[in-house]
Amino acid sequence: MAGERPSKIKLQSSDGEIFEVELDVIRQSQTIDTMLNDLGIGKDDGDEPVPLSNVNAAILKKVIQWCTYHKDDPPPPQDDDNKEKNSEDISSWDAEFLKVDQGTLFELILAANYLDIKGLLDVTCKTVANMIKGKTPEEIRKTFNIINDFTPAEEEQVRKENEWCEEK
Repeated sequence: MAGERPSKIKLQSSDGEIFEVELDVIRQSQTIDTMLNDLGIGKDDGDEPVPLSNVNAAILKKVIQWCTYHKDDPPPPQDDDNKEKNSEDISSWDAEFLKVDQGTLFELILAANYLDIKGLLDVTCKTVANMIKGKTPEEIRKTFNIINDFTPAEEEQVRKENEWCEEK
């Protein structure tokens, strides 16, 4: 019927690859859901793909894989600034899924943020938080290949200013 929304949609990655995805899978993306609802994308568009200029094919494939696995999950709860965050509650499937190189992990974070997929953004950020947890600044720099451009005096100043947040 004319005007009915199809059950699948085509997404085009930044490098031109086309992915056909079920709507109930990709609706986890608030960005795409908004495009579909507010802009009418997907209605009477035929085979016109939705361009995702900030997500390359390799990362989009991973995002679709994550969304497919989690399509029946309840929506993640709204952020509560007063609620303590827990970085330990990562499912075994997600932990295995996120055993990727740092570049891929950070690209997934950027894609989850751009596509507004809260569940994926939460789990990828928790993974990075766990990589940092319990490490000294020097260990963190080594893990993420960060060059220390502070002078010893500047570093001491930062330590003094942030003493209050150190665990005792």
